[in-house]
Amino acid sequence: MSGTPQDQPDGNSEYGRRPFKRSKSHFADRITADGRDGWPVEAGRYRLVVSRACPWASRALASRRLLGLEDALSLAVVDPLQDDRSWRFTLDPDGRDPVLGIRFLHEAYDKRESEYPGGVSVPAIVDIPSGQLVTNDFQQMTLDFATEWTALHREGAPDLYPEPLREELDEVMEGVFRDVNNGVYRAGFATTQYDYEQAYEDVFRRLDTLSSRLRDQRYLVGDTLTEADIRLFTTLVRFDAVYHGHFKCNRNKLTEDPVLWAYVRDLYQTPGIGDTVDFDHIKRHYYEVHTGVNPTQIVPAGPDLSGWLTPHGRESLGGRPFGDGTPPGPVPAGEEVPGGHRP
Repeated sequence: MSGTPQDQPDGNSEYGRRPFKRSKSHFADRITADGRDGWPVEAGRYRLVVSRACPWASRALASRRLLGLEDALSLAVVDPLQDDRSWRFTLDPDGRDPVLGIRFLHEAYDKRESEYPGGVSVPAIVDIPSGQLVTNDFQQMTLDFATEWTALHREGAPDLYPEPLREELDEVMEGVFRDVNNGVYRAGFATTQYDYEQAYEDVFRRLDTLSSRLRDQRYLVGDTLTEADIRLFTTLVRFDAVYHGHFKCNRNKLTEDPVLWAYVRDLYQTPGIGDTVDFDHIKRHYYEVHTGVNPTQIVPAGPDLSGWLTPHGRESLGGRPFGDGTPPGPVPAGEEVPGGHRP
């Protein structure tokens, strides 16, 4: 969703002098095992459209990889830079998605609802036969991957939303979303000093709480990787590259918090998570698209990425990344992050 029109600070109605407020997903249909919303889980029927720059879309990328849904749910990756016509398929030959046959994601939105007035956001799932958008509900999408798409999970897929832990997971994820995932945006797009400082304080208060929580346990909830870790990771992996400077969340860098820096390196080095991260797309999107925040559009040369592959030492805390399951296999051909875009 990052960088979509509703997330732009320059000249849009949500900004003005009011605090940043994230728009709710307008298309909240769910793809379920029983098809109760009219969209049944079905291998090969849907296409997941993402930007590797976007933290919300990155959740879907990691979940899809970890659960082994690559063969069941095809992937389209948009250009990290979009224009006023929305996210573009300019990374594909002739600038057109080879499966959906469209040049801009708004075309799938238009097929679902003509003259839709809202922003065109990712992640988005499109019904291939009709070309219509099904959902852009980034909050529910990955929960459904974990619970509704189980018949299509790979053998050995982890349980990312274990039922006995859901109450605690929901509580932890709500705080992470409010103060960290969305908090950095509230700081970065603030239009008053007061709003900025309130968001800044929320971000670092929550990060301090999370750092304390993770000092003696490897994962946020339970002893395995869960949805909560994925949601926190997608913000932390962008923190020093983008949020520290671009969004003025600069009390300290992530690398200056020994616990969180080790934690995020542990996740980055876990198969199925770090192999979805594209630092080049992340930096170019934020610094070139958010012209209200960075009018020069100059993209920083740093930070140095070599530290992401250094030992993290979190194994000493125990925990089993995949529970009773196994790591995902190699990244499918054609879905690899290009060389030079990661450490």
